Amino acid sequence: MINRLSTLFELQLIDDELDTLQELRGDLPLEVNHLNSQIQSIKDTVDEKEKEKEEALQTIKSNESEIERLNSSLTKFKAQLYQVRNNKEYDALTKEIDHSEEKISVFTEENSVLENRVQGLKSDIEEVTPQLDELLADVDIKDEELKQIVKANEREETKLSSKREDVAQKVRKSDYNTYTRIRKALSGKAVATITRGACTGCHNVVPPQRQIEIRGSKRLFTCESCGRLLISPNVAAEVAKA
Repeated sequence: MINRLSTLFELQLIDDELDTLQELRGDLPLEVNHLNSQIQSIKDTVDEKEKEKEEALQTIKSNESEIERLNSSLTKFKAQLYQVRNNKEYDALTKEIDHSEEKISVFTEENSVLENRVQGLKSDIEEVTPQLDELLADVDIKDEELKQIVKANEREETKLSSKREDVAQKVRKSDYNTYTRIRKALSGKAVATITRGACTGCHNVVPPQRQIEIRGSKRLFTCESCGRLLISPNVAAEVAKA
């Protein structure tokens, strides 16, 4: 049982060291992630507006081709008016002329709306471009700072991670699951010991009888106040000394 308790405390000590290395990074990882999220959001918006702009330009181009074709037909129809032989032919031609002129008007109006939309989209894109450039510059600076910190501690972190993996393999699966759950819930500190009769995790007094039981190292105990696993001071001292 003592080996079981020692292994859990050793795992906690390693995680404490790894947490310290993580803390050296400060808020940089969060800041980099937040900046990247902002950058991606702006890029997505720009991409959507670029796509909409291109679709509008394609529609304008298509409409212009159709207007050109209709104008050509209109010229032909108007010329044919002078060659009609009866009212029926005249009515048919004027109907075609009216229809062509109506379609030209529709396409022209649509193009006017689309051209205004294209200009609006261009303005929107130009408006966010400086913001995007600024964010890209910021993320480059912070990302470089983060890389420097990571690089400075890379060897130590690799060593600790390897050691952690070895120790974690020695921990019972049920104990490891409990350890992980408590560690996640209590800001990384899952295992504590007793100093001056109090839990080193929450600093609340541990009842004398429970202290005696914990010192016996016969089974796993948890702090009645915070729920952390409690290890005998003697076991903790032996692990820390090793």
